[in-house]
Amino acid sequence: MQLGYCVIFISETATELITGGISPRTLNTNYDFQRALLKLQLEREKIYEEAARALRGGEKVLIVCDRGAMDNKAYMTDDEFTRLMRELGMNETELRDKYDAVFHLVTAAKGAEEFYTLSNNKARTETVEQAAAMDDAIISAWTGHPHLRVIDNSSPFDRKIDRVIKEISVFLGEPEPYEIERKFLIGYPDIRLLEANPTCRRVEIIQTYLRSEKDEEVRVRQRGEAGHFIYFKTVKRTVTGTKRVEIESRLSKDEYLELLLDADTTKKQVRKTRYCLIHKNQYFEIDVYPFWNDKAIMEIELSDENEAVSFPDDITVIKEVTDDPIYKNSAIAAHGGAI
Repeated sequence: MQLGYCVIFISETATELITGGISPRTLNTNYDFQRALLKLQLEREKIYEEAARALRGGEKVLIVCDRGAMDNKAYMTDDEFTRLMRELGMNETELRDKYDAVFHLVTAAKGAEEFYTLSNNKARTETVEQAAAMDDAIISAWTGHPHLRVIDNSSPFDRKIDRVIKEISVFLGEPEPYEIERKFLIGYPDIRLLEANPTCRRVEIIQTYLRSEKDEEVRVRQRGEAGHFIYFKTVKRTVTGTKRVEIESRLSKDEYLELLLDADTTKKQVRKTRYCLIHKNQYFEIDVYPFWNDKAIMEIELSDENEAVSFPDDITVIKEVTDDPIYKNSAIAAHGGAI
């Protein structure tokens, strides 16, 4: 990459197995294949990560997986996936969120059907209709990840790749670690509709603000579901209303607990239920707070300040509050949601 990264590429594991004679058709069951696929995927990722740490020269390293482990879920029933997680001693949050970011390139079978072909991959057998349905299932499997971006077919393929590279650069904070975010005050959403939506996932968040310098905002966050969590530390500094410098790092549970000792005691912990929602290939986050029963906050991260926002169906937007300090999470922590 021109940004100075050494890029390591992990090719698709399913293609390796299928072209080697191991497929759902040659094994006893699809479950046997998915188990073999996931175990090999995770082992390959482990080996590549170990090798990356041994690279000479101290280069910045970017590991790109052609497919991630959560793709398996789209090819299994919910019961099969739950069984496999139990068998491997894993959970969905751990498996999904082990990746720093997910960039989903929508299949040509959705919006660029004339370019959809089986000729470039002998392991691929889906019809256009099957490929489109499977693409929806894969997006659903990844929904809930902290950094999911969907790249559609609204541009020629070369431009599509440019968009992917731009999204990756923005995520990496290259050339600068900017976050472009818009925030909206919305009417209290219909929770039943959200939870029935296959492209929506519920996540529980506990956010604690730490003591910091005047121009900085430092927080730690516990994020997950069903008793399984990942942990982050985030440092933010505002540049403009929609643009902020943001530096985020993962924490172990022990690191997270240690940082809690440095909590800003003038602010309350913020507990919220987040609904991550894909709508027209844009990734929205709807935060529902326990102290509000008539409103909520909806956010979207953008790669460009001028990008148009297509609001989800059944959501009532009251007003944009991107520049309103009252609705910042740090302010909510200070006043306990009393607005």
